Amino acid sequence: MELENNEVVINRAILVGLNHTRRKSEISIESSMEELEELAKAAGVEVLATTTQNRPAIDVALFVGKGKVEEIKTFCDSMEANLVIFDDELSGSQIRNLEDAIGVDVIDRTTLILDIFAQRATTKEAKLQVELAQLKYRLPRLTGLGKKLSRLGAGIGTRGPGETKLETDRRHILRKIDFIKEQLEEVKKVREVQRSQRIKSDLPIVALVGYTNAGKSTLMNTLLKMSLEYDVEREVFVKDMLFATLEVSLRKLVFPDNFTFLLTDTVGFVSKLPHNLVDAFKATLEEVNYADLLLHVIDASNEDYHLQKETTLSVLKELHVDSKKIINVYNKVDKIEDVSLVPKEEGSIAISALNNLNLDELLKLIEVEVGVKTNELELLIPYSKGSVASNIHEIASVVESEYKEEGIYLKVKIPSTEVEKYREFIM
Repeated sequence: MELENNEVVINRAILVGLNHTRRKSEISIESSMEELEELAKAAGVEVLATTTQNRPAIDVALFVGKGKVEEIKTFCDSMEANLVIFDDELSGSQIRNLEDAIGVDVIDRTTLILDIFAQRATTKEAKLQVELAQLKYRLPRLTGLGKKLSRLGAGIGTRGPGETKLETDRRHILRKIDFIKEQLEEVKKVREVQRSQRIKSDLPIVALVGYTNAGKSTLMNTLLKMSLEYDVEREVFVKDMLFATLEVSLRKLVFPDNFTFLLTDTVGFVSKLPHNLVDAFKATLEEVNYADLLLHVIDASNEDYHLQKETTLSVLKELHVDSKKIINVYNKVDKIEDVSLVPKEEGSIAISALNNLNLDELLKLIEVEVGVKTNELELLIPYSKGSVASNIHEIASVVESEYKEEGIYLKVKIPSTEVEKYREFIM
């Protein structure tokens, strides 16, 4: 839905896919089109119809055949569509030719994904990353996009994060790209300081990775509820749509016997993920580099789960983290009639994050991989050193606390590696 001249304009779209012999994607054209429809819905687009074409190769001028373009125009005219979305990347000239022939806005899958990211980005870093990816994408397409970019309120493909209008001048774009890169470097420095502080805590880091909508955020919230330090305000946003959230969440989880670790969520992947977007979000995905263990969450109820799994592994390989310890977590088994069909690989587990199925077993697997030996201590911390008590709350499980006349009494289960730092306070 867009605002144009203060009037609400609903994006009503026809989706178009091309099945040609040089098609690189392993995912079937049918599954790819279903995913495109989900992406369109996530962007707030009303999908009117889907159409595909089989042909030996891409048409250089129109991407699909001339007859198909005429058919699409007929669809648009009869259904009052105002947008056509192609399932593959289009060149600037193809976009221009298609818009001239059909008479409505034309975008591709990459533009759609970038637009979703622009809508969802809330932190400064995410906004910078999305805008950088958008500008890099549009730079070689300025000639073909010229007509669209000159229109006000054109909507998808023209807006940056926060509904800002994207830059249209080549020189300005190049300057803006350099400026954004500089800002991202500053943000990266801040994040590295924060990360070094976490590493000092000696708490293991477990990262959730996987395809978008595989259930990573639901799993994070379910594990949070099982934690001894559960707080509803620390739950992460969950919605049944692709790319419901872009923000990386980090939470400390504490379980009995002071089994404690940091759990981080990451942006979900999708097939044909725009390369610029992978590059832009590498900074965010750097969290995976510092993880001690990866939980690869897989939607076992999706018939293409094995291809989604390969997509995730491909991105992890691109990030050079595919050699890390990985537990394959086959999620959503509550939606499967025959659970025996779920792969039984070594280092894998079948769960339902929604129904809390096999979560205790998952925690046991995590503990085997990253469990930290602990000591139970009684500490007395002078009020003049209150910051010490705060630090202990961050790294240890506090079993008991009491404000006494001589100081703060704490009974804690603390990682063995941390004991020496607090020896002077041991009772």
